[in-house]
Amino acid sequence: MLTIEGLTTDYGPIRAVDHVSFEVPEGSVTAVLGANGAGKTSLLRTMTGLVRPSSGSVKLAGEDITRLPVEEIVRRGMAHVPEGRGVIAELTVAENLRLGGLWRGREAAPLKEIYDLFPRLEEREGQPASRLSGGERQMLSIGRALVGRPQALLLDEPSLGLAPVLVAQIMALVRRLADSLGLAVLLVEQNARSALSIANRGVVLNLGRVVAEQDPDKLIADDQLLHAYLGF
Repeated sequence: MLTIEGLTTDYGPIRAVDHVSFEVPEGSVTAVLGANGAGKTSLLRTMTGLVRPSSGSVKLAGEDITRLPVEEIVRRGMAHVPEGRGVIAELTVAENLRLGGLWRGREAAPLKEIYDLFPRLEEREGQPASRLSGGERQMLSIGRALVGRPQALLLDEPSLGLAPVLVAQIMALVRRLADSLGLAVLLVEQNARSALSIANRGVVLNLGRVVAEQDPDKLIADDQLLHAYLGF
């Protein structure tokens, strides 16, 4: 579903993403791990058109979307939930969700579909996002992305700042979205153990380059790699 081939991104003299290649199949979760500065967020921003790559390509369902405008990448079926949740605090839950369908027009999902996934959001639909808890805001961010009925979902640090019980709930939700909706999910996380617990594949970045790509159980068992690149 999602194929990254030789993707390279430079910020002036600094190479943030260095010839990265991997695939995210339909109905699967690929966890991208690494320390701060490893290039994880730069990778997502390049894939979604927010940053132009120096070379390489991103393909969605076999179609090259590398240099399309951001709104066209959304229309083709890619959704990005950035770090920090990014909800608009002054708008209601329902208004925030409707923004997710802005570039999809009639193809956008009705809010009922989102409320079926997130009953708590339906309970709070008329309330401003500023009144939501951290976990509810994360649900709102993911729900807004799903309004666009994406084929691929990119999540940047969805567990950031959440209590352990909420982290477990968000990770279980991500796994359920891949299984039930058939999404190709790319999950960027510093919480490596939580991410690998739900992932089909793990990719470790260091200084923008892939240093490991393995099954999650093999990554968890590799103490030397965990210590060298993830600080365990």
